[in-house]
Amino acid sequence: MYRRRLLAAPLLAAPFAAGAQSLFGDRPIRMIVPVAAAGASDIVARIMADAMTPLLGRPIVAENIAGAGSTLGANAFQQTPPDGQTIYVPTNNHALMKLIYPQFAYDPAADFVAVALVSRQPFVLAVHTSVPAQTVPEFVAWLRQRGTAANCGTAAPGAVNYMAAELFRLRAGVDFTIVPYRAAAASAQDLGEGRLDFSIDSPSLLMPLVRQGKLRALAVTMAGGSTLLPGLPGLQEAGVPDYDNAAWTMIFVRPGTPEPALASLRAAAARAVADPAVRERLAAAGFETWPDASPAAAETLLRSEIARWTPIVARLNLKPS
Repeated sequence: MYRRRLLAAPLLAAPFAAGAQSLFGDRPIRMIVPVAAAGASDIVARIMADAMTPLLGRPIVAENIAGAGSTLGANAFQQTPPDGQTIYVPTNNHALMKLIYPQFAYDPAADFVAVALVSRQPFVLAVHTSVPAQTVPEFVAWLRQRGTAANCGTAAPGAVNYMAAELFRLRAGVDFTIVPYRAAAASAQDLGEGRLDFSIDSPSLLMPLVRQGKLRALAVTMAGGSTLLPGLPGLQEAGVPDYDNAAWTMIFVRPGTPEPALASLRAAAARAVADPAVRERLAAAGFETWPDASPAAAETLLRSEIARWTPIVARLNLKPS
């Protein structure tokens, strides 16, 4: 059945693509991804590019423009014509750009038009096996005893895993020392070697170390848990109030994009996200889709993220690194 579905897909996409070709001409569609290649949102972006290409009848070419908390990619995107020929695929940094880089010239909500809410990835709270806690309540009690002597590895201030750790500090009412690294992979390596006590980071980094017996996974960051890691509770259900956090990916175009092009991109993205084969690829890479992938859901999430992080970033007094 799976093979038949793949064989039928080009036939089903053909009428859709024929209409889309008249909107986008002969040029490839440019996809700006504001993170380095092989990063989480880059993986999602390329899966979506593969899925949307036959639907639109135009190749979608991903281009990584990373740096400065996603502002380099976002600024490059804003310099392109609002014709639907360029789409933008950011992650959580998008909600933080204007907060950490106040000189950034664009509003992350008003100056970006949502096409789709694509994916989410739960992070894992994992401790080194030298930490005696077996559950989240035991770990919180241990942190209250240790205070700043306990340490947590993250990427640079403002990064998604850094903010996940700060949210945990705030919601759990504990204190610890954050040790920032240039790359999350280096943090995970030191955690596995016992040079750190814990981290809150992606399953792709931490779960291999859990399976090797170097770490103990205690919870995931998404409220209600995750279908990708069914044996772990959500931090909220494990006793950390109001903790619900995930690495998300959205697709945007510029304001002023002609309605026919916007409608075509939205329809292609919606069909791609709903495709079981695409969902399988996302799940294999460690990502879930959202119950509602609509542009309205994307806009609602983005505005709620900005509202949530605004007081936290102000309290932390985060500055560009």
